[in-house]
Formats: sequence, C-alpha cells, structure tokens
Amino acid sequence: MSPQLLIFNAPNAGQPESTHRLACWQWGDANASRTLLCVHGVTRNGRDFDFLARALCNDYRILCPDMPGRGQSEWLKDIKAYNNATYAADILYVLDQLKITRTDWVGTSMGGIIAMLVANMRPGLIGRLVLNDIGCIVSAAGLKRILAYAGTPEIFSTRAEAEAALRERFTTFGIKSEAHWQQLFAHSFQETAGGIRFACDPAVIASISPDDLAEDIDLWPLWQAVTAIPVLLVRGEESDILSRQTALNMQSRHPRLTLREISHTGHAPALMEDAQITMISDWLNHAM
Repeated sequence: MSPQLLIFNAPNAGQPESTHRLACWQWGDANASRTLLCVHGVTRNGRDFDFLARALCNDYRILCPDMPGRGQSEWLKDIKAYNNATYAADILYVLDQLKITRTDWVGTSMGGIIAMLVANMRPGLIGRLVLNDIGCIVSAAGLKRILAYAGTPEIFSTRAEAEAALRERFTTFGIKSEAHWQQLFAHSFQETAGGIRFACDPAVIASISPDDLAEDIDLWPLWQAVTAIPVLLVRGEESDILSRQTALNMQSRHPRLTLREISHTGHAPALMEDAQITMISDWLNHAM
C-alpha cells in the first residue's frame, strides 16, 4: 500500500499573490469520518510516518505533509520564512482546502510545536494530540546538538556514504530494525548533478539565529490552550530535548495527559515499531 501525493500551492506569508508548492501524503479513505494529521521534525519529512499511517489508515484519513524545504515540498526563496508561524499557516491552509474542521494530530518535535501553536490559533480543531518528544521547555543544549549536524550542506559521492551519515545522525531514534532504516533511506535523499544530498534545504537550519539558542525555549505560554485537548506525551527516556522533569510538570498542569517513555531511545522515538504504533492506536481510540 502506498500513499497518494497531494500538491497544494500555499500562499507565501505577506505575499498573497505568490505561493510555494506544498506536498502532502494521504493515506486511507478521503471520506473517512476521522482524520489524523502527522507532522514531522525539523529536518525530516512526511514519509517518516509510513509505518504508523499504514497501520491506522483503515480507521483514519491520514495526512502527512512535507513542510516547506523538506521532502517533495518546495525550497523557500526567503529563508526567513522557515519558521513555525509559516508552518502553522501552511497546515491550516491544507486543512481548509480539504474542508477539514476537526483532526487528531501526531507531532514529532517541531511537529508538536506547530500543534501547540495551532491549538492557540484555532481552538477546537485538534481533537486528540500525540506530542512526540517535545514539550513546554525545549533544551538549548539538545537543539545545539541537532543544529551541529544538520546545518552544514553535504554532498555525498555514493549512496552508501549518505546512508552511513544518516545512521550516525539518527542513532538517538532508537531504531533497531533494518527495515526501518531502509524506510528512512528511501525518502531522505535527493540525487543531484553533483552527488547525493539530504532531502532538506540547509537553509532550514541556517535560518536559526545563534541567539535563539542562548537559553532553553519556553513554550509554557502555549500550554493553557492545549489543556483543553487530551494529550499523549511520548518521551524518549534518554531525550536531550524534553527532560523528564518538564514532562512531569506538563502532566501536573494537564488533567488529561498520559505520559509514556520509550526506553533506550533519545530524541525522538521513530514511531515505527509495532509496540509504539499499538500504544498510539490504543490511546487514540480510548482517549476522552
């Protein structure tokens, strides 16, 4: 089973006369009564959710966008537009075009931050929310680690070199299965005349100012709106982005938050293993 590729021409911020191409992978029946939106991390793309989407698409219409500068979506000319406000606007544009007024949401890292923004921008849109290794305090030290490997443009001479580099970068994902690695490899690279590159615009990272990483990022002002939504908070036990104390603080301030930790995993759980998929499926079907 393969997803359908949907293409949208999303308006550029402040330039309604111009657009950027936004790719979105759709699984399941477009007329299904339930929708699940899956939004990836900062350097990733919507195909990260293939295993999850394949398992859940009998119950949901599933949408997995490639955010701008990633996967099959267009690289932005204005690198300052690589920000969460742009991504939230793009998500809302896609949902409006598809006339979707209610959706469950799985957000990995950046995808979870976008969800928290959207919960404030459009109350009532998100029915259930899975936050994958992201919370109300984002560790500057963890972000610096990610930016250290993700901010440098790289061209590889061979596919083997590119795959080895990806394995090294994503050791924290807790991936054990070779099939899961091969899934990442299949959708993480683009071939160019000069060689093989990652399917992510380096400007996505270059647009982040070092000043933004001087201290931890405080997202608590967004949390009150999220407390109206049932939340499953998934944390990698060894995460350097979401501390256990932050996760517990979030739970103490939310009457309907379920916390689950994934052992031997850092930032962020890949959500490919059967046990992780079952955990999410069971919670989505029973959360109140």
